[in-house]
Amino acid sequence: MTGNNGGATGRPRSLRADAQRNEDRVLEAAAAAFAREGAGASVKDIARAAGVGVGTLYRRFPSKELLIEAIYRHEVQRLCDSAPRLVATQPPVDALRTWMEHFIDFMTAKEAMADALRVVLTDDGEKMNTRALLTDAIAHLLAAGEGQSPARAGVDARDVLMALGGISLMTSSEGRRDLATRLIDLLLHGIVKPCPGPSGR
Repeated sequence: MTGNNGGATGRPRSLRADAQRNEDRVLEAAAAAFAREGAGASVKDIARAAGVGVGTLYRRFPSKELLIEAIYRHEVQRLCDSAPRLVATQPPVDALRTWMEHFIDFMTAKEAMADALRVVLTDDGEKMNTRALLTDAIAHLLAAGEGQSPARAGVDARDVLMALGGISLMTSSEGRRDLATRLIDLLLHGIVKPCPGPSGR
C-alpha cells in the first residue's frame, strides 16, 4: 500500500522530490479538510491550503474519489512506517504506547472522514490489506520488547489490534480522547511482562 496513486494500472510510480513534497502537502491539507467538512470539502480550498494550483492537484488526482482513497492509504502507510522509527528511538514499551496513541488519532480522523470514505472504500480486500499492514506494525513493536520489557507469552498482534479498535469505538462514542490514553495504559498492563524485582522474582 502506498500514498502514490499509480493511475489505471494501480502500480505506484516514483515522483521527483519537489512533486513528492507537493503531493504530501496536498494529502495533508486534504485529510484535514475532509475530516473537518466531509465529502463536500472544496478541492479549490484544499489546493490553496497546500500551496499548489488546482490544475496541479487535478493532474495528480483527477477525481475527488481518487484523492480520498490516496489520503486513506497515505495515512495508513505513515502510521505503519512510524513503528520501526519508534522502536529505534524509544524504549520498547514507550514505542508501543506512542504508536497506540497514534493509532487512536488515525481512527479518530478516519471516523471524521467516514462519509467521504464510504464513497470509495467498499472493497473488502482493501480492509483486509489495511488490517494486515497494521498487524505487522504491531508485531514489529511487540518483538522489539524482547530483552527489556518483553510482551507476555502468547500475546498476538491481531488481538492487540482488535483491542485498540475497541478502545477507538468506546472513545468515539463517549467523545473523550483522554479516555483512550487511560484504556491504552490498561491494555499495556495486560501486554507487557512485569519487570522482575531486585530479588529477581
